[in-house]
Amino acid sequence: MPDARDLGLLGGRYPQGMASNLQFADCHNDLLLGVTVQRDLGNDDLFGEFWLPQLRAGNVCLVVLPVYTEDWFTGEAALRRALTTIETARQVTDRHAENVSLVTTAAELRAALDTGRIALLLAFEGMEPVGADVDLIDTFWHLGVRMASLTWNRRTPFADGLGERGTGAGLTELGVKAVERMERLGMIVDVSHLSDAGFDHVAKLATRPFVASHSSCRDVFDHPRNLDDARLHTIAEAGGFVGLNAMGEFLGQGSTVDVFLDHVEHAVRLIGTEHVGLGLDFLVDTEAHSLPASAQPAPGFSIEGLERPSDLPAFGERLGQRLGEDAARVVASGTPIDALSRLLPSG
Repeated sequence: MPDARDLGLLGGRYPQGMASNLQFADCHNDLLLGVTVQRDLGNDDLFGEFWLPQLRAGNVCLVVLPVYTEDWFTGEAALRRALTTIETARQVTDRHAENVSLVTTAAELRAALDTGRIALLLAFEGMEPVGADVDLIDTFWHLGVRMASLTWNRRTPFADGLGERGTGAGLTELGVKAVERMERLGMIVDVSHLSDAGFDHVAKLATRPFVASHSSCRDVFDHPRNLDDARLHTIAEAGGFVGLNAMGEFLGQGSTVDVFLDHVEHAVRLIGTEHVGLGLDFLVDTEAHSLPASAQPAPGFSIEGLERPSDLPAFGERLGQRLGEDAARVVASGTPIDALSRLLPSG
């Protein structure tokens, strides 16, 4: 892939060491899953013991926290699990209020960043907890959820996830109503995990910018979890952004940091830095905290050198070498912060 300097779009390379003060916004970190599981097992401060030091070491200023319900939680159990997960988030922020802040408005986001606290934003990864009751979207809005995807990989009452992509189905009538309700409230629609038909249906319906919080580039590596160039353009044209996903299996054969940077560079060349962020999907530690050893992911699940937040400063050096200083800062944190400042309620 050509160097970014050859494209006439990005700044030149910057010297080694200048990335050490890059701040990062991660638009998808499933840490709440592991923290909730460990709380159930009696460890009531995994966040303080593990994740807070990791986030500080990585110079992370913003994290989007998915509220995800595992496959075995269905129906009313999924609703209960989501409520428990949100309560976990509130306990974390109460316990560590000097370091983190759960934000629901643009003013709260700015206040957190201005005071050096890590901003945490709640998001649904799949709307199984809502069931078939669109009014519960309002309930979760009042509980602080500000972003949501209609599906994970499976089918929901709202749409088909990419695991059902063979159906060719878009949104259901309930899904159409859900998007309309989310937009009325101001909840950001997230199209990561949707089938292609579901993505296209959302794009036709949307009257506000929407995002793909953790998806990479299908034209770099053909995987159904990635988005093709046409759909990346659609997000940008709608005023949204894509958070690029660093999970190894989505990036290509023998995935490395350089391969992930190929996805970053491709997206930046295609739609511009103002529509590109990071949704890193760090799962190695979350899986270790939430699953038995026999269920741990196979090698290649993650990429060496970019497995957890503390790896981000070194990654920032390489990001800057690829994109140049100004572009690296925008992708690392500028794009999500700007987008959320526009899309969240003002205060």
